[in-house]
Amino acid sequence: MGGSVRDVKSKGEVDEVVASGSPVILHFWASWCEASKHMDQLFSHLSTDFPNARFLRVEAEEQPEISEAYSVSAVPFFAFCKDGKTFDTLEGADPSSLANKVAKVAGSINPGESASPASLGMAAGASVLETVKELAKDNDSSKEKNQVQPGLSGPLKKRIQQLVDSNPVMLFMKGTPEEPKCGFSRKVVVVLNEERVKFGSFDVLSDSEVREGLKKFSNWPTFPQLYCKGELLGGCDIAIAMHESGELKEVFKDHGIDTTNEAKEKESGNGKGGISKSTDLSTTLSSRLESLVNSSAVMLFMKGKPDEPKCGFSRKVVEILQQENVPFESFDILTDEEVRQGLKVYSNWSSYPQLYIKGELIGGSDIVLEMQKSGELRKNLHEKGILPAETIQDRLKNLIASSPVMLFMKGTPDAPRCGFSSRVADALRQEGLNFGSFDILTDEEVRQGLKVYSNWPTYPQLYYKSELIGGHDIVMELRNNGELKSTLSE
Repeated sequence: MGGSVRDVKSKGEVDEVVASGSPVILHFWASWCEASKHMDQLFSHLSTDFPNARFLRVEAEEQPEISEAYSVSAVPFFAFCKDGKTFDTLEGADPSSLANKVAKVAGSINPGESASPASLGMAAGASVLETVKELAKDNDSSKEKNQVQPGLSGPLKKRIQQLVDSNPVMLFMKGTPEEPKCGFSRKVVVVLNEERVKFGSFDVLSDSEVREGLKKFSNWPTFPQLYCKGELLGGCDIAIAMHESGELKEVFKDHGIDTTNEAKEKESGNGKGGISKSTDLSTTLSSRLESLVNSSAVMLFMKGKPDEPKCGFSRKVVEILQQENVPFESFDILTDEEVRQGLKVYSNWSSYPQLYIKGELIGGSDIVLEMQKSGELRKNLHEKGILPAETIQDRLKNLIASSPVMLFMKGTPDAPRCGFSSRVADALRQEGLNFGSFDILTDEEVRQGLKVYSNWPTYPQLYYKSELIGGHDIVMELRNNGELKSTLSE
């Protein structure tokens, strides 16, 4: 049913609409985000102008499963689907881009062309201009809101200040590091673990007084919130951007925060709104646990055995280690209650499996999976001598083979850093092709090494089944000739 916006409450509901094959536009929003509200007005007008498309609205933080499925890390965020597949995405408040992308997915204009507001219908044209004005007003007024908002009682303000100062790096999140309750919180936990930094956490869902008070204290309306030495760094999108640019590591270094790989403990929330603190173990048990942790260079504490895992998370870590050809030993924590409970205290990590490399806790299944995807796991194993030293040629081969269709580009498909990369990524998505990507701006060794390896001096570079297809011009020629999908599906 076109011409209206439908609020969805489950992933199954979204999947059913997308599977119908008709054009679908999803708006991920949040009640605290003024930009979301302005973009939603335009979204509603567009639903009237394009009655053949389905317009769905998703409250991002209240529907984490749907947000995760579409890789939402900031709002407003829009996903454009057609023929049962994701056609395109848009992050941020960009009225003109939203109108153009809706028109493209709804079939009013051709890919690569830009529509004027008039070509989108009278309502959409006027709405684009009005939305731009409203966003500009908000941007101007937000500059004046740089002071801590009033309204906090003395005791609550003192309590929040104590929480903020309780750890050099402090994360206020939904859930705990082991069990995040929203995708945004999970992403920041992953960032901090990749930075190898110890951090404390507080579950804001466990204490509504702290949750609401912290918004006023920090003048920051959303969660997670990340602090370093009492100073607010920001939320999910800022933490990710600082991590990817290397700025986060510099901030930690400037504040004297230890980011070496020597730290075993990870300060985390206890799930009851407090700051976790390790309880003393008996000398005998502590000694036994230390001995077990160091009994193998790679040690996995899991439920069951590698050939008979007793939970899906344990099975996943076993599969990852086997895929990476890593020799490892394991301990079935279901056979020894003393070890099962004691190791949670020893590591300050409350769930299983737990993976250790050279006595250092790496984390559980989610972290190990993220490290494998980013290449950090293999790099760690090489650096610690678990796997033979990897040459740049070996690394490039593994990266190229990591996906049947692999694109080396500047930036990411959702945030390209050059026009050529953007057009190639768009061409692949428009053909409905699944592909992996690597941002060559993040790794100078790969950036320079791949030029020699492929004998191709520019980027982007597209590979299919480890064979170089070519760069921007070749990909565009294949697409224009109708040969791109068949070339990458042989």
